[in-house]
Amino acid sequence: MTRLFLALLLAFAPLAVAAQERVLSIGGSLTEVVVALGQEARLVGRDTTSTYPETVTDLPDVGYMRQLSPEGVLSVRPDLILLTEGAGPPETLATLRSAGVDLVTVAEGHSPEAVNEKIRAVAQALGVAQDGEVLAARVADEIAAARAAAVQASGRKPRVLFLLSNSGGRLTGAGTDTAAQAMIALAGGENALTGFAGYKALTDEAIASAAPDVLLVMERGAAGPQAKTDYLSHPAITATPAGQAGRVVQMEGMFLLGFGPRTGQAIAALHGALYPEPR
Repeated sequence: MTRLFLALLLAFAPLAVAAQERVLSIGGSLTEVVVALGQEARLVGRDTTSTYPETVTDLPDVGYMRQLSPEGVLSVRPDLILLTEGAGPPETLATLRSAGVDLVTVAEGHSPEAVNEKIRAVAQALGVAQDGEVLAARVADEIAAARAAAVQASGRKPRVLFLLSNSGGRLTGAGTDTAAQAMIALAGGENALTGFAGYKALTDEAIASAAPDVLLVMERGAAGPQAKTDYLSHPAITATPAGQAGRVVQMEGMFLLGFGPRTGQAIAALHGALYPEPR
């Protein structure tokens, strides 16, 4: 895209639109909040992680949240951009601010309280604070009910190994201070990896020491069913309790880790998978 075209976008993007009525949502959970607040009609674009509900996929995709370009973002002529924490890069955000577009960054968090704060922040930015309070209360009730069921589960907590990816046989797992660890705990499980923070490539020895009862992996579209076999056939996994029992739980990534309006449903779904009803 030429410098001239970018200059024109910068000059005219803030004009010819009603204030705050052309909203671009960057971050799948934020987009879910916008829709849950009944404000989907104001959306003019989304980022690649925003795929739920399915209706939002008809919107223009401006790119991955951490690799945004000014040209792509301004092409949908937003006057308000909702950004999940960590979106960028910083130079793109600086260019957008210089174009006169309102940017609201919403903090991420991996707790029920963080979910409610996210809902309230989005609602405040959209000018529907009261609707935000109603939604936050409903979601809080759903989370509380799901957590109560998890707390009541009897028996030893299953050790859960969350695997972010399997790249050429190299497995990446979730340690402490991650959305995966938080969700596992909320659902009544125990994270099998505790010796490090964040996400890290795992050695065969680390997997053996983790001794997971259950593998938790993300669905990846049409390749999802095959991925289950790929994990179970990994040499380091086959010797673990999870590998021997063939216990793999697959869940859609944003549903499981987004910490948005569906968090209560995600806790309940994961708890059900970790504590299946006896046949």
